[in-house]
Amino acid sequence: MHITPSAFHRTPFPQEPLSTASATGTSYWQDAWRRLQNNKLAIAGLIFILLITLAAIAGPHFSGYSYADQNLPEANQPPSSMHWFGTDNLGRDLMTRVLYGARISLSIGIAASLINLTVGVLYGGIAGYAGGRIDNIMMRIVDILYGIPLLLYVILLMVVLGPGLLNIFLALGLVYWLGMARIVRGQILTIKKQEYVLAARLTGASSARILLRHLIPNSIGPILITTTLAIPEAIFTEAFLSFIGLGVSAPMASWGVLASEGVVSLRSYPFQLLYPALAISITMLSFNFLGDGLRDSLDPRMRK
Repeated sequence: MHITPSAFHRTPFPQEPLSTASATGTSYWQDAWRRLQNNKLAIAGLIFILLITLAAIAGPHFSGYSYADQNLPEANQPPSSMHWFGTDNLGRDLMTRVLYGARISLSIGIAASLINLTVGVLYGGIAGYAGGRIDNIMMRIVDILYGIPLLLYVILLMVVLGPGLLNIFLALGLVYWLGMARIVRGQILTIKKQEYVLAARLTGASSARILLRHLIPNSIGPILITTTLAIPEAIFTEAFLSFIGLGVSAPMASWGVLASEGVVSLRSYPFQLLYPALAISITMLSFNFLGDGLRDSLDPRMRK
């Protein structure tokens, strides 16, 4: 059968769009944020962390009281309109001291996270990328330090260094990066054989550039999760050290110091222990809820 041009007919192009729907892609971080928003406990934890941070920064300035000035005639007063959390055995406003203690406890948690993000990430990244003998030597050092319970290690360091805020920073800085180093090393060992790493090496990229621009950024999920979960651990460690007398010194008021003072008068004035204990508990729960939410939202296997 012979086909001629007359057998074909021109079809006019439609003036209206074929479909009004357009497909839009979702990035990894947008999808992670969407899944984090669906986690009510994680969002509640994030909101409380923001509120307690703002209260710690601005609260003591607007309370009308000093965290250190004594007022013996008003000692051991129960919660009232003048003193919302009551007063301690020296007449100091307990709410002001709790808010001031939040500064110390949160600053220690932030310091621990910064140590994790610098020492732990770099140490684990170098060990995982170098491999071989360097990796074995570096990780055996970590295993030796990891063999001692971290809390016992910090207590021994504080006994040697003495109480004080700077000494707490130093003691935490010597031990709290170990877990991060092991996690980052495991991630680097997994992804350093990927094709994009080989392509970067073939283009002449240095080892430092590959590590800082390719490997560590692609391990950001576990790094963020570990950092978030390390903050409440550092806060609890500081509270425990201050509770047993190895933390900050008077008249500074961390949550551990306030809890230690409240235990003495627990039978007569239980509110003096209640509020710092609640602050420690709710803050630790908030960070744990946020860390669990980040772990679920940043897991690529849970993307839909």
